[in-house]
Amino acid sequence: MTADELAGELEVSARTVLRDIDALSTAGVPVYADRGRRGGFSLLPGFRTELTGLNHDEALALLTAGSGRGEKVFGLSTALASAMRKVVDALPEGHRANLDDAARRFLVEPETDLLSRRLTTEDMADGVMSEVRHALLTGHKLRFDYAAPDKKPRSHTVDPIGLVTVRDRTYLLAAKAGEDRTYRLSRMLTAEELPELAERPAQVDLDRIWAERSAQFLSENHIPVLVRVAPSRREELLNAARAVRAEESEADGWARLDVTFEDLRHAVWAIWQLDTAAEVLAPDSLRLALHDRAKILAARYEISRG
Repeated sequence: MTADELAGELEVSARTVLRDIDALSTAGVPVYADRGRRGGFSLLPGFRTELTGLNHDEALALLTAGSGRGEKVFGLSTALASAMRKVVDALPEGHRANLDDAARRFLVEPETDLLSRRLTTEDMADGVMSEVRHALLTGHKLRFDYAAPDKKPRSHTVDPIGLVTVRDRTYLLAAKAGEDRTYRLSRMLTAEELPELAERPAQVDLDRIWAERSAQFLSENHIPVLVRVAPSRREELLNAARAVRAEESEADGWARLDVTFEDLRHAVWAIWQLDTAAEVLAPDSLRLALHDRAKILAARYEISRG
C-alpha cells in the first residue's frame, strides 16, 4: 500500500505514516518500500511478532479478563479487542490451538444473574468518555455540562485526576478551584478537553483518594438506616443501598445492617420492595413513613368480611 492509501485507511496524515514506517523499521519490523508506479510499503511475508515467556494460562487470563461486560470499561472496548487479537496472533502455534475454546468456557459478569435480574448499566452521552479520558491522560483541563439530580445543568471546568469504575458506574475524580470534586460520567451532557494544562500533582494514589472521598460521601447528605433483613433478600438490599457501614449476623439467621440511602424517599422505596423480609430499626422517621404507607394501602384494599 502507498503512504496515501495507508493514511486513508488509518485516518492519519501521510506524514504520520512515513514517520511510523521509520519507527517500525528501527524497531526491527521488516517493512520495506517498493518504488515505482505500482510500488508502496510491504511487510515481509510470514512475519509475526512474538510474546516471549507468555504461557497458556497467562494468555487465558488476559483473554478472560477482557471478555464480557468488562471490555466496556473506560470506553476502551475497541482497543481491548485489538490487543486481544494481537495476543492470540503472537502466541506459539501450540498455545493458539486450544486457547480460543478455553476462553469460551469462562464467563465474566454476564448481563443477568441466577435470579434473572438484569444488571444495570449507565448510558453516557456520545463522545463524553473519549474527551474525559484524553484530557486525563494528556494532563489538560476539562470542561463539561453536568446534570445533577433535580438540578438544572451547569458548566464546570476542572482539573482531572483519575477515573474510577464501581458497579458499572464510572466517576471522574477531579479538582475544581483547588477543591476535591467527584462527578458521575453518566450525568455529563457534553465534555471538551481544553488546551490549558491541569493543575494537579505529578503522582497520584487513586486507592487512597477514592477511600477518602467515599468516607466523605457517606458522611454528607445521606440518611443512615439500621435494618434487619432475611438472608434470601439481603442481596436486594445491598444493591439498593448507597453504602454499607456495618453488618452482623443475628441468632435467627437474619442480618443486621447499617446502610445509607440518598434520602428518605429512596429509603422508603428500597425497604418497601423487600416486603415482610425486612424490618427497619432506625430512624423513627423511616419507620413512620413506612407505617403511614402501609396504613393507607391497608385501608384501600380492606374487604368487608360480613
